[in-house]
Amino acid sequence: MQGYSEIMCAKPKEKNETPLMKQYYGIKSQYPGALLLFRVGDFYETFDEDARITSKILGIVLTKRANGAASEMDLAGFPHHSLDSYLPKLVRAGYRVAICDQLEDPKLTKTIVKRGVTELVTPGVSYNDKVLDSRKSNYLASVFLEDESSGIAFLDISTGEFLTTNGDRLQIAKLLQNLKPAEVLCPKEQQQEIEGLAGKQVFAQSLDNWVYRKEYCEDKLCRQFETSTLKGFGISEMENAIIAAGAALQYLEATHHHHISHIRSISRMDEERFMWLDGFTIRNLELVQPVFPGGKTLLEVLDQTCTPMGARMLNQWLVLPLKNAAEIEERQQLVSFFYERKELLFAVRKWLNEVGDMSRIASKAALNRINPREVVQLAKSLKAAQEIMALLGEASARASLQLTEGWHPSDEVIARIESEINEDAPVLVNKGAVIREGINEELDQLRKIAYSGKDYLLEIQKREIAKTGIPSLKIGFNNVFGYYLEVTNVHRDKVPTDWIRKQTLTGAERYITPELKQYEETILNAEEKIGNVEQAIWERFVLWLSSRVPELQKNALLLSRLDCLAGFAHVAIQNHYCKPEIHDNKLLELFDCRHPVIEKQLPPDESYIPNHIHLNDSDQRIIILTGPNMSGKSAILRQTALTVIMAQTGSYVPCKAAKIGIIDKIYTRVGASDNISLGESTFMVEMTETASILNNLSDRSLLILDEIGRGTSTYDGVSLAWSIAEYLQSHPAAPKTLFATHYHELNELEDKLDGIKNYHISIREQANKIVFLRKLEPGGSEHSFGIHVAQMAGIPNKVLLRASEILHSLESERASISGRETLKNTKPSEVFQLNMFQTEDPRIKKVREVLKNTDINAISPIDALLKLQELKNQLNQNE
Repeated sequence: MQGYSEIMCAKPKEKNETPLMKQYYGIKSQYPGALLLFRVGDFYETFDEDARITSKILGIVLTKRANGAASEMDLAGFPHHSLDSYLPKLVRAGYRVAICDQLEDPKLTKTIVKRGVTELVTPGVSYNDKVLDSRKSNYLASVFLEDESSGIAFLDISTGEFLTTNGDRLQIAKLLQNLKPAEVLCPKEQQQEIEGLAGKQVFAQSLDNWVYRKEYCEDKLCRQFETSTLKGFGISEMENAIIAAGAALQYLEATHHHHISHIRSISRMDEERFMWLDGFTIRNLELVQPVFPGGKTLLEVLDQTCTPMGARMLNQWLVLPLKNAAEIEERQQLVSFFYERKELLFAVRKWLNEVGDMSRIASKAALNRINPREVVQLAKSLKAAQEIMALLGEASARASLQLTEGWHPSDEVIARIESEINEDAPVLVNKGAVIREGINEELDQLRKIAYSGKDYLLEIQKREIAKTGIPSLKIGFNNVFGYYLEVTNVHRDKVPTDWIRKQTLTGAERYITPELKQYEETILNAEEKIGNVEQAIWERFVLWLSSRVPELQKNALLLSRLDCLAGFAHVAIQNHYCKPEIHDNKLLELFDCRHPVIEKQLPPDESYIPNHIHLNDSDQRIIILTGPNMSGKSAILRQTALTVIMAQTGSYVPCKAAKIGIIDKIYTRVGASDNISLGESTFMVEMTETASILNNLSDRSLLILDEIGRGTSTYDGVSLAWSIAEYLQSHPAAPKTLFATHYHELNELEDKLDGIKNYHISIREQANKIVFLRKLEPGGSEHSFGIHVAQMAGIPNKVLLRASEILHSLESERASISGRETLKNTKPSEVFQLNMFQTEDPRIKKVREVLKNTDINAISPIDALLKLQELKNQLNQNE
């Protein structure tokens, strides 16, 4: 989208523009880079480049219109009442959208209608239900980079949540990748670097440098929170965090979001409080988003929340696990409270299902964007929450007090909503029937006049029938001339002389009378007044409701937490999870551990095979894990990390028992992940991720390494894997490590270095076939059984047989040259050279030359088979 701002605010060179288009370009110039929806009558119109973009995204017709004496211009528009349908599509496409409305009634002006932008909607600043995902937060991130410590803030205008912290660039990148903001703000000169740190395609918006001054931003925050200092929020000394947060508020002002009283505080995101999970790890472990389409995530397994706000909190808990034992244990105890009281859990969840998105509904009240139906839903949610509080109160336990502490009964809010707002109120106030009877005397009288008209019309009809003797007389209404009296031609001679004829039909005449016209005027005036009176009552009600937003937000936060904890208990009961023991030591022991995601995808008649995983900081801090392809090595690695993450969010875990010493960082390097769009190969990505791990270790880190070095040649790969294992073993931090590899040579490290243990995934060979037992056993594995896996995949037998011949040949030759004892006492670089090419046989020389000139990274499977046949033919020559 670079250069888009210049295109979007470009103006035709022609000077002879219509007044409307002069107004359009004047407003457009104030919002470069934004699509301008320009209200003209009952339509929102877009012009020029805006029209071409809008037409393409929305799939609407692109037409032309004349611009006075100027040439024609592109035009695309849609009815104003379709805004809620079309706006989300534009925003989700990554565009900022300026909504320009008519600021006066066209009937009351003889000149061009006054217009102005009433809202600037951006990906990160939206509260439209069709733009937002109800189960995910919609963060606007603001970043201010400095050399030593940078600042970052996250603001969700739809809920009022406001977070900030300081950190180095690594910490900033981690938060951007983990919380996935919809839009990022930054100084102009930092935009390119911010996009790099975010690690994905982000919608970055630059602000002028004058915004990024501490004094200005601090004053902005203090005025927003109505305080004289920021000390109460714990950020007064965090200069760059203050700047980032203040810039976010400035952006709200620039985008015409002035009703933001629901943003009442800011929370400090203390790095020391949360486990370190970088973007690689969250992606590799598929915590909240699958790597491949159709994949299942840990979030999908754990998300048994009943409310949208609970789902949003759970999402945040998963990417920010705790590392304070006391906090973890507090969550665990509350989960246990529900786990041990299954009937109470069922009842609480039943009422939670009646609770709507209180957090966003309350924010809409403050934003003055709430509608009558949402107000009714708010009352229902509060009543359901009161039932939950009553159930917890009856439990008479310490945990129930913790769950209900800080609850505001909100009886007045419920009572006023139920007494003033109709239960079946429409979404739009102008549809009427929002305010109940008995609330306003004037409104009641106007409704009586407007809606008791049928009775009055029947009285007129009966009276005129009796007076004129016309039995078929009836009263009707149309939009042309209002109420009328209709007389058939048979009785036309009985019509009084003071009736005024308005329309002649085939078999009848229509008339009006002074009495009908007076009644009509009364009715129409009453209907107009009803709308005005009801609108005024509604606005006063919303103003009052906005004053109760703080207590509603606290209630919503309390219910979100309760929902997450009850969901954890529900998942634990369903899936037979256990309560883990959390310690301050460095032991990690998982008894009969299972993969929480894979076990949910198994057929009903198949159970997951659990495994015992033990790591400590002394004799078994590194496990070298070998085994056949498809045997389950990667599953064991991932389930270990996932179990730790689950435990440190407060959840029960998929084990028979678990002892977990607090982990402060989890790093993973698993799977192949080419980033071709950025010019990075599989091996480059692998080494980048590995470098990040090795440079940021701690004594409480957990490392999950899967097939390090497989993205390059065998020799380089073995050398790297061996060297990395040695580095980790000798590192002062002594990080706990699970190291899965195909390089069986690494099994020798157990005898050479302390703290390294070999394990393998067991298999059984039957009739030259293998059966995966999925069981973790001590000791290394000698074979990868790659040919057996190829057979299972359907590779032709001819290829498999030839591969077996070559394999046996290589193994025999290597064994005869190296010898078992020699291998153990020799450095890797002296052993891992295949010696089949050391002979002077001319046929072998030819084969060696062919292989030397073959790029195995670029060759296709078919070409490989052809090349193999060519080599075979050369070896068979002159035999």
